[in-house]
Amino acid sequence: MAGNGNVSNNEFNIYLIGLENHFVMLTEYVEKILKARVYDVAIESPLEEMPRLSRRLNNDIWLKREDLQPVFSFKLRGAYNRMCYLSDVERQQGVVAASAGNHAQGVALAAEKLGISALIVMPTTTPPIKVEAVRSFGAEIVLHGDSYDEACSHALGIAEDQRRVFIHPYDDPEVIAGQGTIAMEIIRQHPAPFDAVFIPVGGGGLIAGMAAYIKTFWPEVKVIGVEPIDAASLHDALLADERITLDQVGLFADGTAVRQVGKENFRIARETVDEVILVDSDEICAAIMDIFDDTRSIAEPSGALAVAGVKKYTERDAIESQQFAVINSGANVNFDRLRHIAERADLGEKREVLFAATIAETPGSFQAFCQALAGRSVTEFNYRYADNADAQVFVGLKTDGGRAERDVLFHSLEQSGYAVVDFTDNEMAKLHIRYMVGGHAVQLDDERLYRFEFPERPGALLRFLTRMGQRWNISLFHYRNHGAAYGRVLAGVQVPDLERDAFQSFIKELGYQCWEETDNPAYQLFLA
Repeated sequence: MAGNGNVSNNEFNIYLIGLENHFVMLTEYVEKILKARVYDVAIESPLEEMPRLSRRLNNDIWLKREDLQPVFSFKLRGAYNRMCYLSDVERQQGVVAASAGNHAQGVALAAEKLGISALIVMPTTTPPIKVEAVRSFGAEIVLHGDSYDEACSHALGIAEDQRRVFIHPYDDPEVIAGQGTIAMEIIRQHPAPFDAVFIPVGGGGLIAGMAAYIKTFWPEVKVIGVEPIDAASLHDALLADERITLDQVGLFADGTAVRQVGKENFRIARETVDEVILVDSDEICAAIMDIFDDTRSIAEPSGALAVAGVKKYTERDAIESQQFAVINSGANVNFDRLRHIAERADLGEKREVLFAATIAETPGSFQAFCQALAGRSVTEFNYRYADNADAQVFVGLKTDGGRAERDVLFHSLEQSGYAVVDFTDNEMAKLHIRYMVGGHAVQLDDERLYRFEFPERPGALLRFLTRMGQRWNISLFHYRNHGAAYGRVLAGVQVPDLERDAFQSFIKELGYQCWEETDNPAYQLFLA
């Protein structure tokens, strides 16, 4: 409408119809939210200020503590509300659901409360803490597939065969309304409107329900979704103005690892969501640390998305003196993942820089290099003798000034005569090379380097090794369990030029995600 003013009557009528439909949609969901039956199982979670983060960002940050729910996630709201609407016949037939964990716990708890038989299909990659939590509520569990999509397909088959009701984790009006009660509580708990509300996004049930309610009562407040950069289903759908299906999704934030946003969720989001911000795994880890610093609680990666998003938003636009609400959507994280989270948090906070430096292999050169670091705190230093000419060192340093301080540091080192390669954003260097520096191979021909990911399950690593070693010699191998759903391997393989095509065909048949890293400077400096 805001153009040159030459708007036809037909265009104006279409605009009015759009406004009317928008109003009807919001009114419809507000009514559903007000009638939602969630408090038989859910608590009204507190809205708490984050004083430390607020001071750092020069904005007031308020955290909605859905991690304090009985199942440590908001998901029980939508699941219970949907199941309250089952008919007597449907209750007798029982329900089935597919979930990587949080929705499964919500369905299982609701089924126990309502006396309904529940069968939950969970991917084989689901963290054990979530499987055991579902089992504790008495639900029957079937582990199937490596992803939510595979589990969902299997669950739909069970629903048809056993005549159970399928409880969708996000694409259902009553589920959406149940999640929307969080927005109702926020408005009650903080009568003055926020400048923006940041909401994690997976399939879109949470943001759809909350946005419908917020835009009715606080239309001026921005609703900002936050997604992992490798699971941007809503972000990409809004750009395309239609739902799209991602080829693959990252699994670090497993609670939001969804390839396609829900149909009804997208219908609401395209009318109510102002923006979707994307964050990477390191930024998520830093946000988990921020939540811990302010609350002494540990969020799961998906639960910390909103905090990562508000940090990125305020930094990007240099925003100060505003008020923001952020949703901590859950705390179901495996304890063994904390090692990886802690290792990456400083990188996500831009408080650590990783790099390689070349120094002369002569007496006193190591001392001189340390002096060139100007008293900075060293977090990591890896070195191994290779030859009499030059030495390669892998260094981690604490920083406080982000990218600007990193640039100053590298410029200073280069002025002192040191060749420097920045590895702070090099995924292979952070995942593998830092743990295996110093392995230059001599008299080794035809080595190619590959990075693989495969579903983490008992025996998976052995099967991977067995298949890889049948034809080609493995000359380098690094595997480290990060407590995640997918295992990560770095492998050097001797592949003569005449066998390159055959090896590429083998990789495709293998079916694992794969990246060739032969030209990666981290490999060339430390391993080749």
